[in-house]
Amino acid sequence: MKPSSKRVIADLEELAALTTDERGAQRVAWGPVWRKTRDWFTAKLRTELGLEPHRDGAGNLWATLPGASPRGLVIGSHLDSVPGGGWLDGCLGVLAGLEVLRRARAAGTPPLTLHLVDWADEEGARFGRSLAGSAASAGTLDAHAELAHLVDRAGVKLPDALAENGVTLDGMGTARAYFDALGAIAYLELHIEQGPVLESMRKPTGLVLGTMGVERHNLRFVGQAAHSGAAPIHLRKDAFLAAAEFALACRDISVKYSGKTPRTRVVATCGVVKVEPNFVTAVPGSTEISIDLRALDATVLKKMLADARRAAAKAARTHKVAVSWSPLLHITPRPFDPALMTIARTAIKEVTGTAPELPSGPLHDAAEMAAVVPTAMIFAQSSPGISHTKLEDTPRPALDKSIRAFLIAVDRTVAQLAGSSTVSASGARSRTPARRPR
Repeated sequence: MKPSSKRVIADLEELAALTTDERGAQRVAWGPVWRKTRDWFTAKLRTELGLEPHRDGAGNLWATLPGASPRGLVIGSHLDSVPGGGWLDGCLGVLAGLEVLRRARAAGTPPLTLHLVDWADEEGARFGRSLAGSAASAGTLDAHAELAHLVDRAGVKLPDALAENGVTLDGMGTARAYFDALGAIAYLELHIEQGPVLESMRKPTGLVLGTMGVERHNLRFVGQAAHSGAAPIHLRKDAFLAAAEFALACRDISVKYSGKTPRTRVVATCGVVKVEPNFVTAVPGSTEISIDLRALDATVLKKMLADARRAAAKAARTHKVAVSWSPLLHITPRPFDPALMTIARTAIKEVTGTAPELPSGPLHDAAEMAAVVPTAMIFAQSSPGISHTKLEDTPRPALDKSIRAFLIAVDRTVAQLAGSSTVSASGARSRTPARRPR
């Protein structure tokens, strides 16, 4: 069957109409719109394919199409969104995976078993912990240590939100065993780029080299609150000024370590600032600020973090305040599988004529999967080069080409793995490759 994007795009438009308001997509994980989205998706699996999806202990939603071999190819992404998000982020990969199952069902019994997964809470939009479902499946999530204490802005505890969805912290610890039982030998994902690189190159589709490593921390600068009129400048212990100096230093760090090629691009972001007492006539006595460092090279990422620590200490000394660090997330860089990338590269070139390569700065579930099975990922151009906003979009011609390239890549991956005597695209004979350290 010739690959077509028609049904995928129609599904995307239907989902957008169902789950988007004037602010954008509202498919926030563990909430009512997200549950409605999954009900809609489950209905499609049942009515169109006769498949009954199953949830693992982490709340990941799985649909399996049995093949001639029990060895499995996993295709996935996420249906959840940030509040006010776009119509393509995450759901593109899930609905392209639905089309994979449709095509495979129409062609007969696939040579490999196909698993389609909607990962739970990829975004971490409500509680701050991204990749929760895929991390649980990869065995890199300590649910009690990382999730039990998290609270959303409304004061709801994460364990309580999980309970509303039939998920427990103990149950999340069983997700790795569920994944191992699938016999998965590879993972493929289609996603929008979420950035401006492909658009700036005027290319519809790109091959992803891997996901950048992440160092994410929260810093707290503590000085002394004082009256803005009574406290002389030279005697102040202004926590906000220390945080502001640190933020500017982080920008300099990103400029210092960024190279001239996509592979060597790095970023540093201070996205959250909380000032106390936070009124107009008070010198800030304490300020919390976040730092998010990303690089594809682990050595470079380590140097960036060391520079950031020095910058924070210097800012604290300058403004006579104390500083403390609290880790939020550490993920090592995750390069993708060379053999699977070769298949994807060829498919992209066949459809578009060229296959530009770029790293992924945003985190994706593929980052967790790359630690346990050979993994590859394809990007669709984002226009106007942004995501996590209702303005997120991909031109229809670029969307069409990216979906078709992905479907071809899946077909060829299945054919190659089915004909291989090994269970790994890169030649490894272990069904569950050793996990990389986080």
